[in-house]
Amino acid sequence: MRVMVTGHRGYIGPHVVRHLKALGHEVVGLDTGLYRGCATGELDSVPTIVKDVRDAEKEDFAGVDAVIHLAGLSNDPLGEFDQQLTYDINTWGSVRVATKAKEAGVKRFVFASTCSVYGAQGDTMIDESAPTNPVSPYARSKLMAEGEISKLADDSFCPVYLRPGTAFGASPMLRFDLVLNNLVAWATATHRVHVKSDGTPWRPLVHCEDIARAFVAAVLAPRELVFNQPFNVGATDANYRIREVAEVVAKAVPGSTVEFANTPDPDKRSYRVSFKKLNSTLEAWKPAWNAAAGADQIYDTIQTMKLTAQDFEGARYNRLPHLKKLIKEGYLDESFRWIHQPDARV
Repeated sequence: MRVMVTGHRGYIGPHVVRHLKALGHEVVGLDTGLYRGCATGELDSVPTIVKDVRDAEKEDFAGVDAVIHLAGLSNDPLGEFDQQLTYDINTWGSVRVATKAKEAGVKRFVFASTCSVYGAQGDTMIDESAPTNPVSPYARSKLMAEGEISKLADDSFCPVYLRPGTAFGASPMLRFDLVLNNLVAWATATHRVHVKSDGTPWRPLVHCEDIARAFVAAVLAPRELVFNQPFNVGATDANYRIREVAEVVAKAVPGSTVEFANTPDPDKRSYRVSFKKLNSTLEAWKPAWNAAAGADQIYDTIQTMKLTAQDFEGARYNRLPHLKKLIKEGYLDESFRWIHQPDARV
């Protein structure tokens, strides 16, 4: 197959590209390059269309059999930066990519949604049939995109919506604005696992490489198993309260202890998610990682790279600070479009 991966230079994209190539598929990327120069490891070289998803055209998808659409604003802080921009990119940019792909004859379209669409759910275990309750522009933008893309589904076009849990783990495009990665980083620097909330919210955690393999599995799955359906991505036994994540991190980082903020930040998001549907539908896919192994991996990565506290809080490993830096330096405008592009050292 010839598979296009949008956002292939993001956090999950390099894993997707590597797995597709290992299976013998031809890969082409589409990425505007917002995180150029942020790589900390080797990236597979693939033909790349340097383009914003908001500008996608039918011709970009010529000869493509399937699209894995990862590109977008990837977390709540980015979503809050400019709420309308979040919808422009995550919802309508995604709809444009799907529409142009369908016009070009693409058969399979796998969309990166999020378990954040469940929002505030309490302690009840929920699955894909549960009512959604998104509490942030990021989550609402993803849910809206699912609904709009579903209108394109027909005999010639098979969309699939993957809703990963909270990502963690090492990537050639490493991030520290993810809860487990962030807690490991600061425990390494300070020997304190500092929990900003009261620790009670639930989160399902899933390694970025397991997410990538789920996208590949969804591309290759028989149409009748996945047509126009959402699938949660993760493992049911990997639902944790944030305080439990903190305890996992404390075990991974020698000499660290857990502490809670004196005035915890309110966190409306809390959801325990069942992943039975994905595991029973795509039987070849099974998660290879758990939180403890991921915490060990991030700790080892930090040690190997000799990263410091200044690195952890710097722009290179945190999405919103990186984009704000590019705006401040005059490379991007506030709609995240290039004014002029920096070289790879930025």
